[in-house]
Amino acid sequence: MTEELPVGFTAVAAAADRLREVAVLTPLLESPALNELVEGHLLLKAEPLQRTGSFKFRGAYNAISVLQPRAVVAYSSGNHAQGVALAARLHGIRATIVMPADAPWTKLDGTRALGAEVVTYDRDRDDREAIGRAIAERDGAVLIRPYDDPLIIAGQGTAGLEMAEQAARIGVSLDAALVCCGGGGLVAGCAVALTHLVPGIAVHAVEPEGFEDTSRSLAAGRRLANPAGGRSFCDALLAPIPGEITFAVNARLLAIGLVVTEAEVRAAMRLAFRHLKIVVEPGGAVALAAALAGKLATRGRTIGVVLSGGNVDAGLFGNVLSGTD
Repeated sequence: MTEELPVGFTAVAAAADRLREVAVLTPLLESPALNELVEGHLLLKAEPLQRTGSFKFRGAYNAISVLQPRAVVAYSSGNHAQGVALAARLHGIRATIVMPADAPWTKLDGTRALGAEVVTYDRDRDDREAIGRAIAERDGAVLIRPYDDPLIIAGQGTAGLEMAEQAARIGVSLDAALVCCGGGGLVAGCAVALTHLVPGIAVHAVEPEGFEDTSRSLAAGRRLANPAGGRSFCDALLAPIPGEITFAVNARLLAIGLVVTEAEVRAAMRLAFRHLKIVVEPGGAVALAAALAGKLATRGRTIGVVLSGGNVDAGLFGNVLSGTD
């Protein structure tokens, strides 16, 4: 079935071959305390331990490996930026990244430290896609999109492929999977891999309240945008509308979308730190938040959860842990 989609399982498997021994095979974590809280079995894919601190390196490296450009440009709030910057450096090419001026400093600094040129913009007034296109034309660079690209989706899907294989190795069958969702690239790729390898699995996109465009679009059967001017501390998940390609995949493969509040995300970040000893950024914690907040049935079930990234400013993370933010 997946081979009929814009991205099929063959593309995800090919991406896994390219990423082998380049990307980190991140662990599938488990906590008895979290299992007790949900009265089920949570298996957590720890992408904060991936190179650059998020799953985004997977798609960026896959795309650049296939395209072999002489230079690249990307727009991103930070995780895709760092993934592209590192992938470009590993391929020995120049990278220019268009980032919001109010992006977390750890993401801005991390992108520059990887050798990329950073061009900042105002989220409220500027069009990041137009800026990216202008730079690409000026420099003869290839635009590496953050999610709405088959090569990116296939690369991100390797996280789901690994999750299915790791669960199978310990003799566990996944009943459902929870995956964070901004533009939809990660959940689309994971859905392609998981539905191929685990027949009958329910894959859910999870979004922060106020940015549940994929959830609403799935229910409506067509792409719906988020209201303009919204704000969320889940900075990695603020896409304005589902991607065309990602939604074509997600509309076919996903179960209903799930939505979590910022309070539920903060609680998930604290519990991940307490019980897993891992730092998870707000956008990276929404899938765990959905499981812990009872957004789907977990009792007696095995749920795969993608912790998608860990690039959070120390001050914000400290405030979340202390309950002051």
